Amino acid sequence: MNHKQSIIQKMQTRAHQWETQKDPRAIFLRCYSMMSANMLQALADNRFQNKEWVNKLLHRFAEYYFDALACFDCGETVPAVWQQVHQLSSQKKLHVLQHLLLGVNAHINYDLVLSLHDMLKNDWNKLSPQERHSRYQDHVLVNTIIAETIDVVQDEVVEQYSPYMNIIDRFMGRLDEKLLVGLISRWRESVWENAVHMLNSQEAEEKEAVRQALEKKVLKTCDWLEADIWKAMR
Repeated sequence: MNHKQSIIQKMQTRAHQWETQKDPRAIFLRCYSMMSANMLQALADNRFQNKEWVNKLLHRFAEYYFDALACFDCGETVPAVWQQVHQLSSQKKLHVLQHLLLGVNAHINYDLVLSLHDMLKNDWNKLSPQERHSRYQDHVLVNTIIAETIDVVQDEVVEQYSPYMNIIDRFMGRLDEKLLVGLISRWRESVWENAVHMLNSQEAEEKEAVRQALEKKVLKTCDWLEADIWKAMR
């Protein structure tokens, strides 16, 4: 099994297991597997400027997700953002979009910042402004791939859990997808800014302060995503 098959197979196997168990965490993971498959295809199609770097980033990013999941499964200490997501998924009745966005919030707004820091920390001070911008452009290109994936996510995942979302989709056309893509794109812009902030922090204490502030913000977003204002959608 090659590396491409391995990461997608790992995601799909766990998602299928959760679907069989009627565990709603399958919603985010099924979407994540689709997104990752399209990312790997974009790499194969040479759409990125820094292909090797993006490939390593994609796999480091996935490691954060699976490491947190392994810790949760074994009862070990879990990053607070994922502890909250896993607990909410098992304890509360939530709408499919809540399950999706809770996972997206934790993985993008928290894990991706740390992943970018991991992938850039050894080279950041050596990169020219042009090279840094090239990494940023590859980061932004992912927004396009997300936009290309979102229709399939809605058709094959979201509407399976909430059939009436098909009515909304037909009524709103592509407006609902654009709203979701817009939200994620804004989040990912903040991700880059937070990663750069962490990279530019000289001392370990400074970096930890950035991480703690980030964690607090992500947990606050998580609280909003599971709030009662979503009840009408359930």
